[in-house]
Amino acid sequence: MTEHFHFKLYKPYGYISQMMSNDKRQARKKKFLRTLYDFPKGIMAIGRLDEKSEGLLLLTTDGKLSDTINRSGIEKEYYAQVDGAITQEAIEQLSHGVVIGFDGRKYKTKPCIVSILDRVPELPERSKKLRDDRHGPTTWIRVILREGKFRQVRKMTSAVGYPTLRLVRVRVGNITLDGLQPSEVKTITTTDMNSQVIAVSSL
Repeated sequence: MTEHFHFKLYKPYGYISQMMSNDKRQARKKKFLRTLYDFPKGIMAIGRLDEKSEGLLLLTTDGKLSDTINRSGIEKEYYAQVDGAITQEAIEQLSHGVVIGFDGRKYKTKPCIVSILDRVPELPERSKKLRDDRHGPTTWIRVILREGKFRQVRKMTSAVGYPTLRLVRVRVGNITLDGLQPSEVKTITTTDMNSQVIAVSSL
């Protein structure tokens, strides 16, 4: 039986959610995960975070497990800092689903859980500074999805008039950032991957 390895990573701002690129031009310009840790051969990211987004990224050498998690509709939780003092009306629109562009066509997002955070979340400082509230108010919101289209959260908040300034994924299933710092990697056992991610997706 093949032994597989699993990890959780706090993906920093500015990194691509892949190990490397065969495109030499891209390889020179972009930052890749392989520079953060001595990952084993065959490692792959389970899902992705775009270059400007941060937070929890799961990785595995088990392609079947990766495919199962990607197709499972498991909960993914994000904290998003949006530009402006978001209204309750906008929160309700996000919760019920909004129309975004995806693959060159219009797509209505599925209903999800969205709420305003009552305090600024305790997160590490981002490597690239954001503008502060002297340039206008911002709001932190919590978004829980069971789908994951490309740049979905960013497209959703823009669709209701509040562009995302900072986006951090804090949970996948029952696996959380749990104090990880940007670029930090922690090993996950196969048992924990199965019980905290796969099992949760079937509830």
